[in-house]
Amino acid sequence: MRRYACTQQTHAQSNDMCLFSPPEVHVTLIHGLPLGSITMAVFVLFLLLLSCTTQAVSAVLKLLPVSLTVLIGDQARYTCMPTKTTVWDVMLWELNSTVVVSISRRYGVLSSSVPNVTAEESHGPNGDGWTLVVQSVQRHHEGEITCNLQGIDRKTASLYVQEKGSVKVSGGNATALKGQSVLFECQAAGWYPQPFLQWEVNGKKLSQRDYNLRSEETGKSLFTINSNVSLMATKSSGVDCLASVSALSTPLKSSVRLTVVAEVLQDEDNCTLPLALTSSLAALLLLLLLAVCTVLCYRQRRQAKGSTPDALSFEELYNGLRLRANAPGGQVNVGYINDGATGS
Repeated sequence: MRRYACTQQTHAQSNDMCLFSPPEVHVTLIHGLPLGSITMAVFVLFLLLLSCTTQAVSAVLKLLPVSLTVLIGDQARYTCMPTKTTVWDVMLWELNSTVVVSISRRYGVLSSSVPNVTAEESHGPNGDGWTLVVQSVQRHHEGEITCNLQGIDRKTASLYVQEKGSVKVSGGNATALKGQSVLFECQAAGWYPQPFLQWEVNGKKLSQRDYNLRSEETGKSLFTINSNVSLMATKSSGVDCLASVSALSTPLKSSVRLTVVAEVLQDEDNCTLPLALTSSLAALLLLLLLAVCTVLCYRQRRQAKGSTPDALSFEELYNGLRLRANAPGGQVNVGYINDGATGS
């Protein structure tokens, strides 16, 4: 394969003329530079890259946390920690590319352009650094947080700001008959970003298929969600509507009470039949017992009346005979007639 090249003489004679040259004649020319010069340039470039890599490795900079989500009014903290071997003079903290705190390694905090943004010195096992503290975070603070060691290294983290709204179940407590359908309405207003809303009955989460959700956004980039759920009144229950965003450790909750008025009556009706059967059986046994007692008493009284005269006559006869036998003398019975006697 041939290489086309134009010599300096040919180029001087005519800009439009280029001569054929064998490859072996121009092996030392590439774009007019000798091969030795190119080799030296590559070697110097390699040394520069190696030096930059070594400097970057020796200047390790850690910024934690990498991402942070807070509620409006809360505090945000980021720690920038250079290694012990890193020699730096000035550290700049930037919020959305704007310097908010300047720190000197020798003199400490030099300036702070935002009133509620400060810096605190921090110490760690791998070196000393500084912590950026943003008090009472607002929506305009959301964005990028950058720690910049001038001329050495810089790291960037993210800050997300959320807003907690309100949640309310309209209508308050409800009372219904057993088997009746009851409608509950909940509104979560003034949230950023759009909150997650759910219903619970007696602490048990309802499926999202059981209720609907309608979301709308206001002019201040705040979200409002309305939700309806229809519950069957089977027993008295607690009904909760919960709303939350990721920065909330515990969801915001609004609770009402569903009271089923027929619940007690139904329980009484369920007990009526066994109670009636028990009462009827007890009454029947009582009547049977009274009848048996009456019959027994009647028979005893009749037996007592029939046997009393005989007993009295026998007792009187016995007493009379005993008295006669024990008597010392007797009286003459004029009316006594002896069949075998004669005379007067």
